[in-house]
Amino acid sequence: MQRRLKLVLAYSGTRYHGWQVQPGLTTVQGVVEARLATLLKTPVRVHAAGRTDAGVHARGQVVHFDTTAAIPLSGLLRGLNSLLPPDIVVRRVAEVPLDFHARYAARRKTYAYVVRNHPLRSAFTAPYAWHVPQPLDLEAMRQAALRLLGRHDFSAFRAASCSARHPVRHLMRAWIRRRGPHVLFVFTADGFLHHMVRNLVGTLVEVGLGRLPAEAVAAILQSRQRQQAGPTAPAHGLFLVHVDYGRRQRRDIIGRHH
Repeated sequence: MQRRLKLVLAYSGTRYHGWQVQPGLTTVQGVVEARLATLLKTPVRVHAAGRTDAGVHARGQVVHFDTTAAIPLSGLLRGLNSLLPPDIVVRRVAEVPLDFHARYAARRKTYAYVVRNHPLRSAFTAPYAWHVPQPLDLEAMRQAALRLLGRHDFSAFRAASCSARHPVRHLMRAWIRRRGPHVLFVFTADGFLHHMVRNLVGTLVEVGLGRLPAEAVAAILQSRQRQQAGPTAPAHGLFLVHVDYGRRQRRDIIGRHH
């Protein structure tokens, strides 16, 4: 009997060439599929909610795959985690309806970006935060972020390589908080263009450094020209935090690992 299983993954993207399988390169998808194939003794193809780039991390990447194996969910959780490397963890396992799709069923996604805003870099958080040593004006960045909320054409914050069919997205949340030496940017939208979060952060940091006035962000958005926006923030500060599917029925769920 065919089953569709959903996994919630956390991983450090530091040593991977992104999520998607690439010939000759180590990727998160490649490792997960290989370990699943070992566990289930058959080739497995997993489908993800989003394709994170090289160096990008995740706390809530969602994937699904089909199998006829009768393995209990608790056994899958334990067995797969025992085979995966330490920088990839299965946090939860659920059996979902056969029409569930990790990418196409997603209602909204949340990404976080971490900036270390301190004169000295950290030896411990360096792979997980962009080091910006100059002081940042949080209030100016917050005022600029407010101008990004709503449904807009985000072409000004879209990578040239972006293959999305259209550039319109609904940005529902864009908030900025300081936590000790770190500044945390959190964005929730119904979808994101390629490099959109990194380009938003790069532009907001320009505002925080006083290189752009907060009100300029609205004009940049309206210009739809990538060259008008700020630089692309480095990949290693970005985290896929959560994928929301609304109230979909789940048959079972196992695990709440961090």
